[in-house]
Amino acid sequence: MAELVRIERLARGDGVASTADGPLFVARALAGELVSVERNGERAALRRGGPSPDRVAAYCPEVGRCGGCATQEFAQSPALAWKRDLLMEALSREGVACEGLVGPCVDAHGAGRRRATFHARRGPDGRSVVGFSEARSHSVIALSDCPLLAPSMARALPAARAVAAVLLGKGKPLDLAVTATDTGLDLDVRGLGPLPEPMRLKLVRLAEELDLSRLSIHGEAVVARRKPTLAVGRASLAPPPGGFLQATELGERTLAELALEGVGKAKRVADLFCGSGAFALRLAERAEVYAADTEKPAIAALDAAARGAQGLKRVTAEARDLFRRPLTSSELSRFDAVVFDPPRAGAEAQARQLAASKVRTVVAVSCNAVTLARDAAILIAGGYRLERAVPIDQFRHSAHVETVATFRR
Repeated sequence: MAELVRIERLARGDGVASTADGPLFVARALAGELVSVERNGERAALRRGGPSPDRVAAYCPEVGRCGGCATQEFAQSPALAWKRDLLMEALSREGVACEGLVGPCVDAHGAGRRRATFHARRGPDGRSVVGFSEARSHSVIALSDCPLLAPSMARALPAARAVAAVLLGKGKPLDLAVTATDTGLDLDVRGLGPLPEPMRLKLVRLAEELDLSRLSIHGEAVVARRKPTLAVGRASLAPPPGGFLQATELGERTLAELALEGVGKAKRVADLFCGSGAFALRLAERAEVYAADTEKPAIAALDAAARGAQGLKRVTAEARDLFRRPLTSSELSRFDAVVFDPPRAGAEAQARQLAASKVRTVVAVSCNAVTLARDAAILIAGGYRLERAVPIDQFRHSAHVETVATFRR
């Protein structure tokens, strides 16, 4: 039975209405809209309603089905303001005074996504289905294209389909991570067991046909026709197969520029949770850098890029589990500034050591406003002050917001 509800706010991209039975989550609804819905537990399907002035027409035919976009019908300007509010709300909940310190949300979508992970499953008719997960489901939607991908990813879906068609014969669901590098597409497949030699040889021939730079299975190269490389400042980085990379080229550059601004003229900098060196390699153009991350392949890639670059100051790269073994306050004493960019779980243990240190400047880069706010509160309790926080949107049409926050003693 249809009912009318008033949408009060957005949460994770869904409209939220207060009802006698508790909050009701309505996909594709916007704040302020009076909408007709059909309820299914705590969720409801949008039927019709008075459109918000912030509503725009969707440009992808899979909107509402595909789980990749939650807010495609939300105009970009108010969407950026919403993401800024998400950051401010998270900071305020942790008692972090941020009024006047949070800048406008920066649009860093740029040319679009330069990496994507496609899911592959065998359909009821026996054919492979390759695409993204359906909204709130493990089912996969077969995609012919995704408008959020950069032009350099134009051949990503056809390549993923071709590889999946070969490998799905083993009967297992697959994930295919495709990255656009300066030398072509780099494709890494996850979800397989050991490959028989005939299938491996078939993949080598397929990589040639598809003109892939590299094709890997679980991080192990089956064939590397060209070294996949990315320009990072003065360095040329060859990322490990399936390794972490910022979603958009403009997003990486924006985050790095803000981190460098925060560090200022520091001469000795630690880059913690450094990945393959998106910040470290740029920082090394003007400062000595110690870089640490849990992932050994990422550290190896960073070390090789630093050694091969001209004009960089010394870079020391170490594989280290910063969750279990954060740099201690005494180890931190040799640095003028620290940059940290942890996964979504944040850097609580490392933040506590920083709070006990004498490091003057800390730049926190985050993909999760909630854990950033928690870590910020720890730093402030240890004597730091928040100087500024800049939200960044490189995941268009989602509730994800990146942040670069600068703290000083």
